[in-house]
Amino acid sequence: MNITGNTIFIPGATSGIGLALALRLQQKGNTVIVGGRRTELLEQIRTEHPDIHTVAIDTTDPGSIDAAAASVIAEHPDLNVLVTMAGIMRVEDWTSPAGFLATAEATVTTNLLGPIRLIGAFIEHLQTRPHATIMTVSSGLAFTPLRVTPTYNATKAAIHMLSESLRLQFDGTTVEIVELVPPAVRTDLMPGQRDSEFAMPLDDFVTEVIELIDTQPDATEIQVDRVKFLRHAESRGDYAEVVATLNRLDPH
Repeated sequence: MNITGNTIFIPGATSGIGLALALRLQQKGNTVIVGGRRTELLEQIRTEHPDIHTVAIDTTDPGSIDAAAASVIAEHPDLNVLVTMAGIMRVEDWTSPAGFLATAEATVTTNLLGPIRLIGAFIEHLQTRPHATIMTVSSGLAFTPLRVTPTYNATKAAIHMLSESLRLQFDGTTVEIVELVPPAVRTDLMPGQRDSEFAMPLDDFVTEVIELIDTQPDATEIQVDRVKFLRHAESRGDYAEVVATLNRLDPH
């Protein structure tokens, strides 16, 4: 992925990693459109960052995805990058069946069906562009599980394998598949995460991501150094130790 000269749509970018990444990419010379459900946040972004474009979208709603895709493509026909950022992370207790099913289903809808539907809505257009990128967003927890978030872990593992599979299908075309693999980052994804010493400062994370995209334009995975502890545990041969360490450190 080139670091500049793109038209980029980032649904799920009204806060956290998505918004921080959108602002940095706009500063690098890209046209950036952010999407989200909360209209008050979209209005705030338009006011504070007039060079950022916005569109209302609920990635849990297929109709909303289709409407937003039609609007974005009509207003920004040069669109060539889709970043499937939207996601949720919730604590679950599978030992109490009544306490996890609704949360698990919502997580699958947002974290897995959302990106699948987004790609489905944009892929025909992206294939018309001379150079296009789909950036998926998995997690270090796709590779090393956190005990309290089983469905989140599973959906991110699915996103990783989806990314690997789509890369095979689009090999030789103008569409590239890039997977962003974040560690825990200081955002509001989970209660208390913004102030967690275990999580990576947001500004540091986005700075490293931008540097990696800039210096490694052909990378298929964007891995900051902080996530490699989780990402490569199995290949290093210390998977059991990493799982134990992660779940000992986790504040939940």
